[in-house]
Amino acid sequence: MIGVLLVDDEELVRAGLKVILDAEPDIEVRGEAADGAEVPGLVRRFTPDVVLMDVRMPAVDGITATRHLVTSVPQPPRVLVLTTFGNDGYVYEALQAGATGFLLKRSRPAEIVQAVRTVAQGESLLFPAAVRDLVATRGGSGGDALRSAGLTEREGEVLRWMARGLSNAEIARELVLGVETVKTHVGNVLAKVGARDRTQAVVAAYESGFIDPRRP
Repeated sequence: MIGVLLVDDEELVRAGLKVILDAEPDIEVRGEAADGAEVPGLVRRFTPDVVLMDVRMPAVDGITATRHLVTSVPQPPRVLVLTTFGNDGYVYEALQAGATGFLLKRSRPAEIVQAVRTVAQGESLLFPAAVRDLVATRGGSGGDALRSAGLTEREGEVLRWMARGLSNAEIARELVLGVETVKTHVGNVLAKVGARDRTQAVVAAYESGFIDPRRP
């Protein structure tokens, strides 16, 4: 069962998401919050796997709440930020703060459900083309996380396939490797880059120039 925490200052939005998610046999909404300040406490109380977080809230916004969550809660849940516009600069900042991905509020119910499942599984990158375009539009920070990470040639290959949104099983087929071997490589990449998940590793790859976000 995938546990979800809903965070949005609009009650109507929370109610709609709750109806959509609770209708699924493998997903349950464990709690709700109207402000980002409530998130750490509710995460400790309900231990959700995924937090659906509005990126814009009047008091503590989704970026601040995400940053605080990933730095203050041991083994924090994955954060999926909600936004009205896909090219919103706040989304890019949320990804940098530790969010795993983002979801448009106008998404269809089936897309919302699939996004929650994808983020919970953590084996593939949610909307890889959208993440690439965000980084390309906003420009990288010029960080050198990849330059000093010491990735092996194989780990670099795995990271490039991760950036395309492939799961471990799909990468294994592409590289003719065992799935467990790929999982080991992915774990090594995350550890060397200092990333908490695939999204953070891919963003670091784009920002450092290891992968050019302007090239499809």
